Amino acid sequence: MSLRNKTVLITGGARGLGRAFAEAAVAAGAEVVIGDIAASVHDTARQIGARAVTVDVSSEESIRALVGGLGKLDGLVNNAAITNSGGRTLEELDVETWDRVMEVNVRGTWLMTRACLPLLRKSKGKVVNIASDTAMWGAPKLLAYISSKGAVIAMTRGMARELGPDGVTVNAIAPGLTEVEATEYVPEERHRHYLQGRALKRAQQPEDACGALLFLLSQDAAFMTGQVIPVNGGFVMN
Repeated sequence: MSLRNKTVLITGGARGLGRAFAEAAVAAGAEVVIGDIAASVHDTARQIGARAVTVDVSSEESIRALVGGLGKLDGLVNNAAITNSGGRTLEELDVETWDRVMEVNVRGTWLMTRACLPLLRKSKGKVVNIASDTAMWGAPKLLAYISSKGAVIAMTRGMARELGPDGVTVNAIAPGLTEVEATEYVPEERHRHYLQGRALKRAQQPEDACGALLFLLSQDAAFMTGQVIPVNGGFVMN
């Protein structure tokens, strides 16, 4: 699936799943802009042939500065997210953690999409939100995160309705537990739970979700909007 002559912005693209998305989009011919708060964003961009911009998706000012320098935009991948609440029950969660997760994962997705709308309307572009299958099966001891990703799923559908008349599509991918730096804290018991529950009996790698991403960014998905695609080896099935 070619993304030649397309400009794609991927938030949270400095490492892990976001980096895999960026590498795949570059390989498909896109001009890729990685927006990330991590200092490693510049090294990642240099290594894979992308452009780096430092951004904090919880800050309107930071987002405006990023979008103001884009010029054009054909695809937005809202991948930036934090977990922070892993391993704690709902009783053990504190308000500050809950608010920070929502600030980045939910408000950040909304703010970034809103800021990019003038460019996306002009190109009749595509938005891909990165959700999580944890919100679809109710993963325990992860309440703030799964609540935020449930909100992302709801936003995907609402955005699709609102932006459809402009020719802008909005879809989401819901990956399963993926072997990346951000999931190194996950207990072995949870990894085994996924392996036992998947139809495909192996660990999920970052590259496994890239095909779905490229499809949703491509013209092959031009008449597809408001959809959530679980990419998790059959752990959760729609």
